[in-house]
Amino acid sequence: MTTSQAPSPEELAELRERYRLERERRVRPDGARQYRGADAEFGYYAADPYAGRIPEREPLRDTVDVAVVGGGFGGILAGARLRRQGVERIRIVEKGGDFGGTWYWNRYPGIHCDIESHVYLPMLDETGYVPQWKYAPGEEIRRHAMRIAEQHDLYSGALFSTAVTSLTWDEASEVWIVATDRGDEFRAAYVITATGTLSEPKLPGIPGIEDFRGHTFHTSRWDYAYTGGTPEGGMTGLADKRVGIVGTGATGVQVIPMLAEDAHHLHVFQRTPSTVDVRANRRTTGRDVGAGREGWARERRENFLRIVSGEGAEQDLVADGWTSSAVLLEKLLPSFRRRGDREAFEAAYEIADAAKMNEIRARVEATVTDPDAAEKLKPWYRYACKRPTFSDTYYQAFDRDNVTLVDTADTHGIERMTERGVVVGGTEYGLDCLVFATGFSVGVSGVLSGKLPVHGRGGVQLLHAWAQHGPRTLHGFTADGFPNLIQMGSLQNASSVNFTHVLDEQAVHAAALVAAAEAAGALIEPAREAEDAWIAALAEDAPDHEWFHAECTPGYYNREGLGRPNGPTAYPHGAVAFHDLLRRWREESMGEILRPRTTPRITART
Repeated sequence: MTTSQAPSPEELAELRERYRLERERRVRPDGARQYRGADAEFGYYAADPYAGRIPEREPLRDTVDVAVVGGGFGGILAGARLRRQGVERIRIVEKGGDFGGTWYWNRYPGIHCDIESHVYLPMLDETGYVPQWKYAPGEEIRRHAMRIAEQHDLYSGALFSTAVTSLTWDEASEVWIVATDRGDEFRAAYVITATGTLSEPKLPGIPGIEDFRGHTFHTSRWDYAYTGGTPEGGMTGLADKRVGIVGTGATGVQVIPMLAEDAHHLHVFQRTPSTVDVRANRRTTGRDVGAGREGWARERRENFLRIVSGEGAEQDLVADGWTSSAVLLEKLLPSFRRRGDREAFEAAYEIADAAKMNEIRARVEATVTDPDAAEKLKPWYRYACKRPTFSDTYYQAFDRDNVTLVDTADTHGIERMTERGVVVGGTEYGLDCLVFATGFSVGVSGVLSGKLPVHGRGGVQLLHAWAQHGPRTLHGFTADGFPNLIQMGSLQNASSVNFTHVLDEQAVHAAALVAAAEAAGALIEPAREAEDAWIAALAEDAPDHEWFHAECTPGYYNREGLGRPNGPTAYPHGAVAFHDLLRRWREESMGEILRPRTTPRITART
C-alpha cells in the first residue's frame, strides 16, 4: 500500500494487529510507577543550574493585591493582564531564578518550539515584537517572556528562587496568607495559581541508577559545565566521550542530532519511536506574516486555533504539520467533529490516520539508509497516541558512524545500570555520560499534586474537599469554599496544542474576575449550584476516547498504557467555543459569582 492509497479493510486489520503487538512489546505492569521524581536522594537532578548564587533576603510580612504562583507564561500573562486592569501590587512567586517557566528550565542543545512562533509567543501585538524564526529557538522564547514581564513592571514585586508552600484563607480579614520556603508569610487579597505541568523532571526507575560512576543529568537542567557549548551546539567537552541518551520524545528528537554532531560516540536508547514529520524551519520577516497590520498576531493565532480545533478556516495562515493533520487531533482535543454519525466518522478517521502513519514510515525508509535502524525508527501506533514531533535532522543522525540505536522494547526499557554503563538485552554499553530526556512528571506540581496545600473556608483543604466526588469548579477557575482563588491550567476548561493561547485567554478571564470583584466590593466565589451545572455540562457531552487510548502504545497520554478514563475533565466542544462561552458569561452573568465581602476592597487599602 502506498501513502496515496486508501487502505483496504484487510490492510486496516493488519495494521490494527501490528499496532497491538507493538503495544504489548512496550507496556509494563508498573505503568507510571516506572518513573521516579527528582526529589529525595535524586533532588540534585532538579537543582537550578542557571540562577547562580541565590542572594539572602529577609522574609516578607507585607500585603499585596494579587499573588501569582508561578512565573511561566501563565503567571506572566496573568500579571500583564492584571496590570492592564490597573492592579498595582502584584507579586509573582517563582521557584526558578527568572521568568520563563518551562523555557527557563529547558535550555538543552537544539531547543526550539514545535508550534509556530508567530502564534506561540503571546502578546506580540501588545509588545510590538516580531519573531525571527518560523519556529523560535528556546532563548528567543525565554527573552520574550522576560520582555512581557519588563514591559508590565512585573519584576518589581517578583520573588525568584522561591516556592510557595501553602495558601491559607484568613476569614477574619478575608485575605490569603501565602507562605514560602524562604520564610515569607505575606497576605494577598487574591491568589492566582499558574504552576503549569512541565516543571518537575522525571527520571526512569532503572535498577542500579545510583551505581553508575559516569556523569548524568536531565535535559531540563543541561550541564554545559560538563558538555561545553551552547544551545546552538559546539559541545567540545564531549569530543572524547561515550554519551548515552534515554528518551526519544519531543526533547530527544531535538537533542539527539546535536549530540551526534559533538559526541565521540552516541548511544540512543529507544523504547518507542516518535512520529517525526517535516519541520522546514526558516527565518521570517514581518512582511512574511503581515506584521504591519494591526492585530496581525491575534488574527494568526485565532486562525491556527480554529483549524487545529477542527472548525476550519477559509485560509490556513500557518500551513504546517499541525494544521495539515488537524483532523487527527480529535482524540486529543474534543471538538464539534464528534457530532453526527459516529461510526462513519471513526471509519474515515482510521483511514486518514493510517495514511498519515504510512507517510511517516515511508519518510523513515527514504531517509535512513541503514535498514535495521530504519525498521526500529518506524512508529507503529496511531497518530494521536503520542505528541507528534518535527525535525529535518533527526533521522539523518542515525546514518552517522558514531551513532548507535539501541532498541529497548523487548526488555520494556533499559534493564539495569552498572558502574560502567547501561545493560539492554544482556549487553553492557559502556558510557562516560548518560542524559535523561525523559520529560516532566505531568500534574505533580502545584495545587493538584498536593505539594501546595490550599486551606479555604473553615480550614478545609482543597484536595480533601474534592476527594470523594472529584474536582469541582466553575469553568475550571474558581471553587466554592475558596474565595478569591483563581486557578489557571487545564482542569475542567479547554486546551489546545498551542497552550500559550489558552493561557492568555485564561489570564484575560482571571483579570476580568478581579476587576469585577473590585468594582463591586465583593468576593469571587461560585455557588455550589453553579459548580454542579458546569460539571453536568462537561459530563453531558464528554467524548468517548477511553477505548482509543487504551489501544495506544504506552506514553504519558494514556498513563503509560493504563488508560485514559472518560470523565468531566475538559470542555467537550473545543477551545474556540469555550473562549466564546467565557466572553458571553463575562458580559451577561459575571455577577453570579460575586459574594458580599465585609472588609474594605484592596484599592481602599494603603
